[in-house]
Amino acid sequence: MPVPGPGSCPTTGGLAWHTRIGVLVCSCAIALAVSPGQGTAGGQEVVPSPPGAGLPAVIDSIVPPPAFGPPPGEVPPIGAAPGEPAGIQALRIAVMPSDVGDPFFDEWPDSMGDSANGDVLATRDVTAAAAPFVGAPVREVRQLKVRTTDSAGVPSFATATVVIPATPWTGPGGRPVVVNNLPIDALGRACTPGYTLAHGLSLSTNVADVVPPTTALATLHGYAVLIPDHEGPRMAYAEPYVAGHAVLDIIRGLRRALPDEFGASRIAMTGYSGGAIATHGAVKLIDSYAPDLSGDIVGAALGGVPADFEMLTRSMNGNLATGLFHGATLGIARERTEILGLANNLAQQLATSPLKDQCVVTLGAAGVTFLPMEVMADIDNPFASPQARELYRDMKMAGIASGAPLYIYNGAQEFWIPAAGARALYAEQCGLGVPAVYREVFGEHLIAAVTGYPGALHWLDERLRGIAAPDECPPA
Repeated sequence: MPVPGPGSCPTTGGLAWHTRIGVLVCSCAIALAVSPGQGTAGGQEVVPSPPGAGLPAVIDSIVPPPAFGPPPGEVPPIGAAPGEPAGIQALRIAVMPSDVGDPFFDEWPDSMGDSANGDVLATRDVTAAAAPFVGAPVREVRQLKVRTTDSAGVPSFATATVVIPATPWTGPGGRPVVVNNLPIDALGRACTPGYTLAHGLSLSTNVADVVPPTTALATLHGYAVLIPDHEGPRMAYAEPYVAGHAVLDIIRGLRRALPDEFGASRIAMTGYSGGAIATHGAVKLIDSYAPDLSGDIVGAALGGVPADFEMLTRSMNGNLATGLFHGATLGIARERTEILGLANNLAQQLATSPLKDQCVVTLGAAGVTFLPMEVMADIDNPFASPQARELYRDMKMAGIASGAPLYIYNGAQEFWIPAAGARALYAEQCGLGVPAVYREVFGEHLIAAVTGYPGALHWLDERLRGIAAPDECPPA
């Protein structure tokens, strides 16, 4: 694992400090040490910055660029932007997640160019491994691999798991489907719910996969549950277009794989926090990307939604949430090369280290470094750059109407993902004529996930039972 050069990190027995969090703590120490002027750090004199040198230049003078090894045996099909430097192309490959040894998640099918969005590329039964994890009796647990498109419209694939209850459906129409967009909030392929359902519990399993127990409760109600691995094969954490395409094509794939059971089913989505990013992306892309699903997706509940990335630069950067903020930025950069072009040597070292495969626990723990994003950029004030402004616009998906009624909720005391973002989303969707409900519940991010859950679940259940969605938008 590449680390900053000699003398810049603590050492033990002559070996560099290689722990995952240790690298970030060391990096934070570098950031503190390079402020202009003279001082001491660890008993050693700090060399003052050259006249006119800003923080980016000082960090690059201390931290060397990473040395890229040979590319993996199978390079994901990433289209280079016109005029993209060869160094950025190499970096883009180097920051991709590592294979996990399961072809279902690792291999890019050769036939994708000949298929349509939503076509099933592979399927497998994982009932034996997944059934104990569901928490309710099941008839079958099946995984699908479907054709989709990435953020640039290039063919890609997505995986998902469908849980089918053991009890027959006796209600009207086809068996309803709950699309449970879990908050994956991670960079490694082993961190997905699909990997856990196929391979069992591991250190990579996210507690949010089972708490709150949406999959179990929906299954007990007789609903099928579709659980997307919505970050795609590149684990593009926080990128809403990748997630939205994946979710919609996974729904198409379920209908094509099991048309007799799900060809005419009502479908409702839910997602909180990182899962709300996927839900937000999916509902705003229904009309343009999947009009064939319009009317069949009867509603979506989303809570703690990070709908405004610009707001997150103020609420999650340089505090206990900073590890997740850095992870989300790297996830988006896997799809958007312009971000990699702003990365300094320190950022490149970390983005190509084993941190690129970490799950939510490690990324969350990295918040103890309080490492601000400004330390990772090769320009001053990166949040005001043209690249950042373009990113804010794209991630917000502003002005796009949801293709389904919405239930939006957020913690009133939320400080990492402020309620102002959820209120703005509600106002936007009301202005676009979307039937919507907004609830501001007690608590910050974690508590609000609990206090807002019953209302969201009740609203979803009514949509799946065919009750028309209420509209609480104020009169125009």
